Amino acid sequence: MKRTLGFAVVALVAAGCSSGQPPADRYSSNASMQTPPPAQTGFLGPTGYTGPAGPTGPQGPAGPMGAPGSVTMGPAGATGPAGPAGAQGAVGSTGVSGAVVAGARGTTGAAGPAGPQGAAGPAGPQGASFVGAAGPTGPAGPAGAQGYAGQTGAQGATLVGPSGPAGNSGVAGTQGGSGQAGSQGAGTAGARGVAGNAGVAGAQGPTGLTGAQGPVGIVAKWTAYRDYNFDSGRADIEASDANMASEIAAYMEQNPSLRIALDGSRDMGANDARSQRLSDRRVAAVRAALIKAGVPASKIRSGSYADPQLRQERQVAVLLSTGA
Repeated sequence: MKRTLGFAVVALVAAGCSSGQPPADRYSSNASMQTPPPAQTGFLGPTGYTGPAGPTGPQGPAGPMGAPGSVTMGPAGATGPAGPAGAQGAVGSTGVSGAVVAGARGTTGAAGPAGPQGAAGPAGPQGASFVGAAGPTGPAGPAGAQGYAGQTGAQGATLVGPSGPAGNSGVAGTQGGSGQAGSQGAGTAGARGVAGNAGVAGAQGPTGLTGAQGPVGIVAKWTAYRDYNFDSGRADIEASDANMASEIAAYMEQNPSLRIALDGSRDMGANDARSQRLSDRRVAAVRAALIKAGVPASKIRSGSYADPQLRQERQVAVLLSTGA
């Protein structure tokens, strides 16, 4: 059957070539890309065998270059992975050493973490010890309960103490109403007489005998005598109290049985330790002034001797007593 169809196709092709069909140049040399025209007989046979492609013809000349088109820069593509490092080249010869220039000092880096603490070393031999200076006198403790009053002893000889400071003037009374003015009398001023001559001064009488000295009195309790006042935060004696030490020294010379106690108060609202140091400096300043004025140092002591209810801020109280 296939053989019969092949002869029929050959006969149709031959008939087409002998008839008045269009020239063959209207068809491509590649039969597989074109469809043959239909036969006049109206019968379409099966597709023939595709022959091998012919040799490629020579390349035609290149056409003229077209006008350059507009270039549009696209977005940068993703960075590809780095390629493998190439083989290292041979090391070149060492060049001449350049001049060394010291650069600026870099910033100090952060301190590293502290390392673990090492083991404690053995304790060394104990050094020689010595007794330090005595610390300042601590504040007085609270007053204990008052004991029973003892029997009144026999009254001793009286010691006349120095005059105390003058008290403040009292309030002036209300002024009384003015009386009626009397009628003025007639007067005539007489002439002033001549002053008489002064009489001769009489002879001074003999000095009387000195009486026997009475027994020395006793001041059993510490009694307030004078007060030194200071400015806030200062320990130097004020000019108004500069002569007080001489007055106290003169009185002590007249009464050798007396002794002196110095009691310094603290500044209100100040730190306890700081206020105590300031009070000690003030007491030391008063003590130095008394010794300089002539009071024996052995007769001066310091501590809490004054009545707490009578203490004043920024003050050093001077007290007297005949006790030990």
